[in-house]
Amino acid sequence: MSPDVLSQLAPHGVLRAGINMSNFLLVTGRGPAGEPAGVAPDMARAIADRLGVPIRYVPYPRPGELADDANRDAWDIGLIGAEPQRAETIAFTAAYAEIEATYLVPAGSPITTLAEVDRAGTRIAVAARSAYDLWLERNIHHATLVRANSIDASFDTFTEGKLEVLAGLRPRLLSDAEKLPGARVLEGRFTAVQQAIGTARGKSAGAAFLQDFVAEAKASGLVASLIERHGVRGLSVAPAG
Repeated sequence: MSPDVLSQLAPHGVLRAGINMSNFLLVTGRGPAGEPAGVAPDMARAIADRLGVPIRYVPYPRPGELADDANRDAWDIGLIGAEPQRAETIAFTAAYAEIEATYLVPAGSPITTLAEVDRAGTRIAVAARSAYDLWLERNIHHATLVRANSIDASFDTFTEGKLEVLAGLRPRLLSDAEKLPGARVLEGRFTAVQQAIGTARGKSAGAAFLQDFVAEAKASGLVASLIERHGVRGLSVAPAG
């Protein structure tokens, strides 16, 4: 292992992995010692094993807070959705997995397609600073984004405020629809959240190592095996490249 890679990714002799605990597809439970369990923690552990160092998980309740700590020496790698805004401070790999994001509308809604959402008078409930919120911020021009501080809170905002649309990850929206008679999840996707691994910008050797690791993890079937091991539905291996 290159000394430059070790010094950049494990400067304290341990790999500190920032984990977004709010992503219910990538973090599906807790281990015996209370550590996060799921596809993302297992990917981080595989990287630590390759580096030959112990793993230490650094959990965050929301992805935005994880991204905020990119230059604060709080973590060595971060596992969150890759978005241009976050890429200003984080050097991301290509995605290792992706999740469709779409919309849910209430019973009786006249909205039937994705294209009909971005219109004046439409209010979209969304979890603040999620990867799909960042996409919506860049691409929604007429509808109004109504942000809540978590995925659960965005559902409450949608139902209690009688909003026109709820934005979210398809697997969660399908579950939400079951609680709301007549609600519909729209066909298609407005984006696919690209789940990647990043390190602080400036760590070129570490970033190159992570890029190669992710490419190998997809090609070898590691990512697919982790998705199967944890029984995750709605999470797909990202395309090569």
